[in-house]
Amino acid sequence: LDFDTSGVMVIPRNKPALSHISKQFQARTVSKHYTAVVAGLMAQDEGVIDLPIASDDGPRYKICQESGKPSFTEYRVIGRDEQARTTRVFLHPITGRSHQLRLHLQAIGHPILGCEFYGGKFAKATVRLLLHATDLRFAHPVSGEDVFVESSPDF
Repeated sequence: LDFDTSGVMVIPRNKPALSHISKQFQARTVSKHYTAVVAGLMAQDEGVIDLPIASDDGPRYKICQESGKPSFTEYRVIGRDEQARTTRVFLHPITGRSHQLRLHLQAIGHPILGCEFYGGKFAKATVRLLLHATDLRFAHPVSGEDVFVESSPDF
């Protein structure tokens, strides 16, 4: 979870649990969903963003067809604010690249409000990043039982 992103996260209580959870993330068996508010009115109600991501200078990343790693984000519009010219979206990062959601949305012309890295003129549109980890599903590291946690965004 990026520093400025609000919402749910898993914090293992010991090294064996950390190892188990890490393996789940690497195997992409952890399911994560996010809610964001983006600039502009998205035309399509849902879709998949398929753009490769590569490292750039410092903490930044970029879309790069030549050297980027495959990256996929599913999105679904959950509301549009015609007056504010913003869209609320539900996001599912299929891959888990650093800054993936921020980059993908910026690349299709709808940066996340409050994003200082990729928000451009919308970076200061709000007092904080409007990106929230809405839910997380994983296997408990000891029992193997399905664990589902969720949190509603406060924006």
